[in-house]
Amino acid sequence: MGASDSIISGVIPPGGLRLDKALAEASGLSRERVKALLGEGRIAIGGVRAANASARPPEGVTFTITVPEATPAHAVAQDIPLSVIYEDDALIVIDKPAGLVVHPAAGNLDGTLVNALLHHCRGQLSGIGGVARPGIVHRIDKDTSGLLVVAKTDVAHEGLAKQFADHSIVRAYKCLTAGAPMPPAGTVRGAIARSNHDRKKMALVEEGRGKHAVTHYKTLAVLNDAALVECRLETGRTHQVRVHLASIGHSLLGDPVYGRAPSRLRPILSRLNFHRQALHAAELGFVHPVSGDKLHFTSPTPVDMRELIVELCAEGQDTRVLAMV
Repeated sequence: MGASDSIISGVIPPGGLRLDKALAEASGLSRERVKALLGEGRIAIGGVRAANASARPPEGVTFTITVPEATPAHAVAQDIPLSVIYEDDALIVIDKPAGLVVHPAAGNLDGTLVNALLHHCRGQLSGIGGVARPGIVHRIDKDTSGLLVVAKTDVAHEGLAKQFADHSIVRAYKCLTAGAPMPPAGTVRGAIARSNHDRKKMALVEEGRGKHAVTHYKTLAVLNDAALVECRLETGRTHQVRVHLASIGHSLLGDPVYGRAPSRLRPILSRLNFHRQALHAAELGFVHPVSGDKLHFTSPTPVDMRELIVELCAEGQDTRVLAMV
C-alpha cells in the first residue's frame, strides 16, 4: 500500500448480488472501477484477496478496497475562464463558448475545455478509471456554443454515460438554417459515418454501415431566406444536426463544411464576421447519477447568433423572434 492510497471498508449488502455490483453499491465506486481494482489485487473479502467479479459473497461479510491515488492526467491544467452553470462533487455543467475545443487532440493539444477543467476542478477529481481527469461523456463541436455536462467522479461518469447510451438525456439545439424546412416540423432519420470522399466530414450512409441517428426538428420562425429551427436529439452522433439538416436541403448558416448560405445572405454573414455554424446547445436535462434528482438547464442564444437573427428578421419581426431564443 502506497503512502497516498486510501482504504474503503464496509460489509456486503443483502440481495445476493455479484461481487462487482455489491461492492459498487457499498463503496460508491463504479462497477468498472471495482473490476479494475479486483484485477489489481486491491480488494479483500473477509480478509482474503478477491479476484472474481461474478462471485456472489454472503451478505454481511466485510470487505476492504485499497484505492490508489489517481494518477495525473496527461493534459496540462490551464487557467481558462469558464461559464459554470451548475457544479457539485460529482459533476459540472458548462456553457461553452463557440471557438473552444472540448478535448485535446492533434492540432489542439492545449487551450481546450479539458485543460480549463483540470485547473478549475483541481483537487476535486477523484479519478475516471484511476486518472485524475474530467469525464467527457459527450462533446459539442468547437464552433458550436452551449451546454454540456462533465463528470468529476467515476460513478458520475458511468451513470451519465449510461443515460447517453439509452438516449434518455434531453438535448435541444437552436439553429439558423438556409431557407425554411418543408414541412416545418418533422424527423430526420439516417445513419451517419465518416465520408468516403472527405475524411474530415461525416455523411449519411446506408443503415448498417454507420451509426443510427434521429433528429426531431421544428421551425420556430421563418426569416428572410432563412429560418430559426429547434432540433431535439434522440441520438448524439458527430455533426448530427449539421448533417441531417443539410441532407434535407437546409444546411446551417455559416457552416463551412456542409453548405453555403444563399447568395443574398453572404454579405450579411461577412459584415457580421459570422464564420461558424449557427448552432447552439440550448437545453440539457438528465437524472443526476448520484442523487437521482432530475436536472434541467437552459442557455440563452449567444450574442453573435442574436445579431444575425436581427439582420434576418423582417421589419418588426425581431422582437417576437428574439423572445424565442
